[in-house]
Amino acid sequence: MTQKQSVVIIGGGPAGLTAAWEFVNNGGSDTYDVTVLEETQEFGGISRTVKHNGNRMDIGGHRFFSKDDRIMDWWKDVLPLQGAPSYDDKKLGREHDMEPGGPDPETTDQVMLKRHRVSRIYWNRRFFDYPISLSVNTFKAMGFKLTMVAGFSYLKSMFHKLPETSLENFYINRFGRKLYSMFFEGYTEKLWGRHPSQISADWGAQRVKGLSILGVLKNAFRKLSPKKRKGEVETSLIEEFWYPKLGPGQLWETVERRCVDAGATVITDAKVVEIRQAQGRIESVVYESSDGKRTELHADQFISSMPVKDLVNAIDAASHDDDAEASSAPVPQDMTHIANGLPYRDFVTVGLLVKHMRLKNTTDIPTLGNPPIVPDCWIYVQDPGYKVGRLQIFNNWSPYLVKDVDDTVWIGLEYFCNEGDDFWNMTDAEATKFAISELTRMHVINGPQDVLDSHRERVKKAYPAYFDTYAQMSELIEYLDSFGNLYCVGRNGQHRYNNMDHSMATAIEAVANIKSGKTSKQNVWSVNTDKSYHEQK
Repeated sequence: MTQKQSVVIIGGGPAGLTAAWEFVNNGGSDTYDVTVLEETQEFGGISRTVKHNGNRMDIGGHRFFSKDDRIMDWWKDVLPLQGAPSYDDKKLGREHDMEPGGPDPETTDQVMLKRHRVSRIYWNRRFFDYPISLSVNTFKAMGFKLTMVAGFSYLKSMFHKLPETSLENFYINRFGRKLYSMFFEGYTEKLWGRHPSQISADWGAQRVKGLSILGVLKNAFRKLSPKKRKGEVETSLIEEFWYPKLGPGQLWETVERRCVDAGATVITDAKVVEIRQAQGRIESVVYESSDGKRTELHADQFISSMPVKDLVNAIDAASHDDDAEASSAPVPQDMTHIANGLPYRDFVTVGLLVKHMRLKNTTDIPTLGNPPIVPDCWIYVQDPGYKVGRLQIFNNWSPYLVKDVDDTVWIGLEYFCNEGDDFWNMTDAEATKFAISELTRMHVINGPQDVLDSHRERVKKAYPAYFDTYAQMSELIEYLDSFGNLYCVGRNGQHRYNNMDHSMATAIEAVANIKSGKTSKQNVWSVNTDKSYHEQK
């Protein structure tokens, strides 16, 4: 009988749990001995669902959509698509395609809902479509003079291209200087804490994909064509998506249970503090529980979704440990420098449960609530006069996230900050008071008297950033790949601002390499680097 190959997976987020399931599914536990180490007690990483007093918060908002059919099928296998109307479908008389034989959301939780994305931009106390659309509403909100200025600015950008040496030039080339200054400059600085002129154009190339004024126009014309295919729409314009009934964390909690049932070992409260190596291979990891107890775990293969900075420091820490093998070499100083210089942006979300919103639903999209609430999933606050970056209306993601969905509105205010700064260090009461004051100034609510409950959640290393030593990331990748049995996957594992489906794809590629014996890891790192990769069906 062939001996099992042992695998340690660091992290119980989308990438880590995808890797675990890829190993143990269909009897794979007979071949692979899989252990997942998760630092917290929860699963899903920043894709987890936070539960508070009967209401649920989605950290950052997670649309389940991918142009990679493997991922769509993967999700549908975990949580099948609804085969009957959800609560809000019934209340609003909403019709959309149902999955034949699919579960009824009113009778089971194990179901994926079909959702329609509505997002708008809040700027200068006016609402614009998100992404920017060439609609009558946009022209009305901007006014004739501003529309003309923006139009001529865009025309100029078509004929006078700037070198794409920064994110600022990337945006100006696609939207013109005026629209850039209105909708991108302030928001980008709010998000990253850096002016777009100081940020690499790589970020725009990865997140915005092919979106531009021309992209908006092409998408508008495709909507008029009966031959439009979903795979033809630019990533940032996707309008329909799937969503777990109880939030994204529900899917990853389900995957974790499946992994355990299929033979994987999942250990929580397990923070990896040392990674021991010898002769160019990883030998073992040392994890520490909250009570300070340390445990060493040996394995044949290692998959890491922990932040690259922490990974490199854990390898270096092991080389200085008296218990480590003498053959364990320290991390080269230049690699440590690159890793420690990789920047991150941290995240705070404040949930406010309110009686009602001042904002009126002026769209033709029916919504729940008495009076009806706005239909937005997200409201992007591009206005630099506010610190909040986005508002999430959880009622519109899934009615099952809100305990009393007909008579309350559950709003998430997303703030971008740095761990340890003044906003991060606010108390719950201070952060809640600040959030209430911003919603009041925005005329979203009347004031504190409208707020019934609140919850503040802080998320470290939510956004890997593309400046400082990121320009030398290729050198660090070469070093990490020199360990033949170490695979870096996921958003923080690759220090790449991936969507959830891209993070999953990196894990699928890594597992395929291990199973086939493929030594090159280029396919693992190349997910989401090229605009066409997994973006066209």
